[in-house]
Amino acid sequence: MTGKENASDKTTSDENKSTHAELLLANRKLAYQIQENEKRAAELVIANKELAFQNQEKENRAAELVIANEELAFQNREKGKRAAELIIANKELAFQNAEKEKRAAELVIANAELIFQNIEKEKRAIELLIANKELESFTFISSHDLQEPLRKIQAFSKRILDEEYRNLSEKGRHYFERTRVSALHMQNLINDLLAYSRTTASERKFEKSDLNKIVREVMAALKEELQQKNAVIEMGKLHEVMIIPFQFRQLLQNLIANSLKFSKPETAPHIVIKSDFIKYDAADARAIGKGDCFHISVSDNGIGFDPEYNERIFEIFQRLHNKESYEGTGIGLTIVKKIIENHNGTISAVGKENEGARFDIFIPAHQ
Repeated sequence: MTGKENASDKTTSDENKSTHAELLLANRKLAYQIQENEKRAAELVIANKELAFQNQEKENRAAELVIANEELAFQNREKGKRAAELIIANKELAFQNAEKEKRAAELVIANAELIFQNIEKEKRAIELLIANKELESFTFISSHDLQEPLRKIQAFSKRILDEEYRNLSEKGRHYFERTRVSALHMQNLINDLLAYSRTTASERKFEKSDLNKIVREVMAALKEELQQKNAVIEMGKLHEVMIIPFQFRQLLQNLIANSLKFSKPETAPHIVIKSDFIKYDAADARAIGKGDCFHISVSDNGIGFDPEYNERIFEIFQRLHNKESYEGTGIGLTIVKKIIENHNGTISAVGKENEGARFDIFIPAHQ
């Protein structure tokens, strides 16, 4: 029995050893698997972190993409606006180019016109030189050849008046008086024509002059006529102006003499002369060129004239009244207008029958 027991114990012992060995092996496998699982778990943690990071990055990229899309949409809208503005700008450019082409065409026409005008001016200049030479010849003839026989007529008329007048019949005296009046008229006409020619041909030398002084000089020259008519000259504010002194003196003398001549028979002439400074204003109808000017007015209380003759009154040899009633050659106001033209100014006349006349003169403040 003991042998069987021993054999049985041995068998049990061997089985236990085998089981123990298997158990060790199983433990080792389990430890290995646990270790592997831990590794997988660690890798999984790392993978999860990586996944979380990538998800965060994706969210960031998504947010950036939203911003980028909004920016792109804004840029597209701006591009649309720029495109619309570009279309408008192109249309404006096309319009401007068309206008430039029109202006260029107009400029070509204007240049051609300018060339034509320059040619015409050169022709007029040549004609003016010829006319000036003819005028000088006329002036010489007027001052010498025409006046010489006239002086003889006047001299012989005076001798007849002094020596033979009482021997003339009534009809002869009538004819003689008409001859004397005609000779005097001829003398006045020659003098006025000479004055007009000097006004046209004389050198234009402007000087700053006091109108008060010039008016007083004219009053001194017309002293007898003023006293004879009991005339009153009222001088308002008068400025210093840039003028050709001797021409302006002639101008004022002609205008005052004109007022005296055409005064009312029973009324003492009242002549008002004044001036004022006018600051340049393009909207002002009185403006001359593009600068300041002076306005000089000469008005009277004489017989006046019909307003329809406002322009014709300055025409040469123009007479608005009966020459038997009012002496004159019809050149005085023509000389006045020419003098104003020499001063780069304008003159106009305003009148009404039996209510006097006014002459308005505008000359540049700077010549």
